[in-house]
Amino acid sequence: MLTLSGVCKRYPTGDRALTDIELSLPRGQVMALIGPSGAGKSTLIRCVNRLVEPTSGSIRLDDTELTRLTGRKLRQARRAMGMIFQEYALVDRLSVMENVLSGRLGYVGFWRSFMRRYPEDAVVEAFRLLERVGLAHALDKRADALSGGQRQRVGIARALLQSPRLLLIDEPTASLDPKTSRQIMRLIRELCAERELGAIINIHDVALARQFADRIVGLRGGKIVFDGTPAALSTDILTTIYGEEDWSTDANDDQQADAQRKADDTGQASGPTEPSVATDAPRPAPRLAAGASR
Repeated sequence: MLTLSGVCKRYPTGDRALTDIELSLPRGQVMALIGPSGAGKSTLIRCVNRLVEPTSGSIRLDDTELTRLTGRKLRQARRAMGMIFQEYALVDRLSVMENVLSGRLGYVGFWRSFMRRYPEDAVVEAFRLLERVGLAHALDKRADALSGGQRQRVGIARALLQSPRLLLIDEPTASLDPKTSRQIMRLIRELCAERELGAIINIHDVALARQFADRIVGLRGGKIVFDGTPAALSTDILTTIYGEEDWSTDANDDQQADAQRKADDTGQASGPTEPSVATDAPRPAPRLAAGASR
């Protein structure tokens, strides 16, 4: 189990990124972090694996107090925390298989990793993981020849090759189309269930969070303002997290309205009509999609 108690992050400028974070994540649970940009979601994830140093508080993974670790002990503890990045963090010139095998760098010595000589059992497990994520046919492809969805699948397989107890996932669908986003989120959920892995997912898509997470935590201004089930995420709570908005309106309605406005504007500009009156009024901001039902 992962437990955060009183975790704060203050930057030298005095700005607070996180304030008194209290969270517990049991094994096998998929938790989605939602909130506006700058709310502290990525900072929270990076405090867990110490890519960002918390200013104060306790972070425990099972019986290990992570905030007290340094050097070799910290590197060993990070083996238990697989990180999946928004921009994939692959080495473009390496093959799919080589990128996945880099998930074992924390277990092999310097020279073996430098020469890319991995134990046979690691190679077998890497191939098995590539089969599981649907990329066994592409193991010799260079990473820069893959689509965004394929690159994210490589990142997932690499993280799992660490044999982690926890997955930390930073905006896994930010660069993906809607269909691929759903496939990636479904894959993450299935893998967590198969391996009893806890997962924290920083995600902007509330509909995906509602559909695939067991639990949703809402951050605003570095503080937790909601912690509950997807079913409990009401429009009032969304307003608390993000600010005032008409959450009952579907995003498709906004897109159709925008398209109609553009068509009207084009017709006015090209047709022999009376001159239009200029206006400085801003257009309505696009609204967030309504959540999918579980």
